[in-house]
Amino acid sequence: MICMFFQGRRLIAAAVALAILAISGRTAAADEAVARVGGVDVSGAELRAYLDSLGAQEKAAIAKDPALLTPVVRSYLARQAVLKEARAKKWDQEPSTRAQLDRLRDQALAELYLDSVSQPPASYPSDAEVQAAYDANQAAFQVPRQFRIAQIFVAARKGEPGEDAARKGVELAKKLERKGADFAALAASESDDKAAGARGGEIGWLAEGQIVPGIRATVTGLAPGAVSAPVRLDDGWHVVKLLETKAAFTRTLAEVRGAVAAQLRAERAKANRQAFLAKLLEQNPPAINELALSKLVKAER
Repeated sequence: MICMFFQGRRLIAAAVALAILAISGRTAAADEAVARVGGVDVSGAELRAYLDSLGAQEKAAIAKDPALLTPVVRSYLARQAVLKEARAKKWDQEPSTRAQLDRLRDQALAELYLDSVSQPPASYPSDAEVQAAYDANQAAFQVPRQFRIAQIFVAARKGEPGEDAARKGVELAKKLERKGADFAALAASESDDKAAGARGGEIGWLAEGQIVPGIRATVTGLAPGAVSAPVRLDDGWHVVKLLETKAAFTRTLAEVRGAVAAQLRAERAKANRQAFLAKLLEQNPPAINELALSKLVKAER
């Protein structure tokens, strides 16, 4: 059984701090133990090296929400525990295992080398190239109209007569039409969406395309502060209040410069990789014995 644990809140906090520092490029105490598994301490340097190997999206997610670090570190610790047990049993010395490890090593070496020779120079892309890419892809940087909405939801219960559901919708509409009706209070007391009801019915901001088609036209036709008539959908009645709107806009170059530059570098690296492989094969033309290959395929069947 694999045993994994963090040594109390201090080590969890240290691990979170370490992740943020590693991702931001700052320094941390390399020899500080931030976790332990199977009686072995994991140092800051070791964990930082692992965090540096994560993908850009994982790093960004952890930087935004440090709580996500815990499952990442737990996964790392689990793998370290497995490695410890495998080495203790000398699994890496088994002939079949050694053959597989050699193949994996060769694949990793080839990929690392390809990555190194494919990387564009640090000066790429230039400001002019970023600007050109931004200008050519304006649609990709458009943010659609957004609506901050609240709702009161009355669920249609299984086996309930249709007229009962209709009556509930009508009663709710009448309550909202009364002078001084408090939408938030009614949402808290009447809505079957209890989570939203506790927030006065608020759902939050939704892009136009995220709104349920059955009520999209209703929402987009409301003025801020207005309340819709009950809208009947398959799941029940929805009474929507439009709280705020945000007009569609295009993100500025300053907002997306980093993403555009990263995309251009990724595309250039891919093109460089393909060109390098093409040239390498041109210099070292592969020769395939089709007859022997066909015999090998037949033998595998």
